[in-house]
Formats: sequence, C-alpha cells, structure tokens
Amino acid sequence: MRVILASGNENKHGEFKELLQGSKIELVYSHEKFEVEENGNSFLSNALIKAKAWSQKTGLPALADDSGIIVRALDWMPGLRSARIVEGTDNDRNEWLLAQLKDKEDRYAEYVAALALYDYKSGCAIETEARCGGEIAGGARGNSGFGYDPLFIPSGYRKTFGELPATAKLKISHRSIALYKLLYVVFHSYMIK
Repeated sequence: MRVILASGNENKHGEFKELLQGSKIELVYSHEKFEVEENGNSFLSNALIKAKAWSQKTGLPALADDSGIIVRALDWMPGLRSARIVEGTDNDRNEWLLAQLKDKEDRYAEYVAALALYDYKSGCAIETEARCGGEIAGGARGNSGFGYDPLFIPSGYRKTFGELPATAKLKISHRSIALYKLLYVVFHSYMIK
C-alpha cells in the first residue's frame, strides 16, 4: 500500500519511514510544498484536515500527523500552537518554553501526537492519538531529534529525547505509540488485505 506523508517535514518523514520498516506500507514523501490551513480545535481534527487535503490532491491515501507539547504549569500550553508559539526556529521555541518555566517548580509535560490516515477514493479514515509523559529539563540537552526534543525528558528516563539514541526514542515516543495503534487498526481492516 502506497501512502503519502501529509507533511513537508523531512524529520517526521524519517521517523515514520523508520517506524514503518517491515510493514506493508510504502511511505511516499513529496518535496512539493502544500500548505493546509490547520483550523481544527484539536490535534486529531487538524491531522484529519491535512490527511483529507493531501489525499484529495494526490489521489493516494495520506498519513497526517499533528503533534505538540503541553505543559501543566502553563495551563497545558503551547498545545496546538507548539510549532508556531513564536516565530523562528526550534531553538527559539525551546528558549521561549524555558523562559515561561523559569520560576516554575512543576515541569510536568506531555508530548501529544494525533495521526489520521485518509483514503480519498474510499472515504475511509482511521485516527489515533497517543501521549508520552515526562518533564521539561532546565536547559537544552542533546542534538538528536527536533522540536522540543532537547528539553523533553520522558518519564522513567534521565536523558532528553535529544540525548537518547533514535532507537530508544522510536520505542516510546508519542508519535511511535500513535503509529503502532494506527497500524493495528489498518492491518485488521479492509484497507490492507
């Protein structure tokens, strides 16, 4: 089954491709820039909006991800605005988050990932969501991953996602868990015989 990734983010493509190794899904990446207005009110609704738009445009089933980080001490912000909370780079957003938590003792956070697989031809949609709990480090650590990875220490670990080997992150991350759930449904549905 050929599936297009509904994202121009090469880091996400790399993670998904790694996770899908050995499955019956061939993940297609498009270098074409295709912007979709993410005007949903949840991670799941945004993922489905993107999956529908990409599937309709390409004619292929589309896999979309909407993800972010939520921090308890910030009333669960930045949430849907994780990638846009401040202009600039991942490093700028990490600095923003550290500044917001400067005087906070509670550093509990969750990474959230919502996935939607949508097939325009059949109208079939599968959606999953997963979370990975942890805490925000006192400063950026490590050079692996992307987004808030240098700040996020998953529960049960002492290293950030930025410090952990990719193989360890792929076993426990929010995106991995959501994809495992989605694959379970896909392989037990009519989408793949």
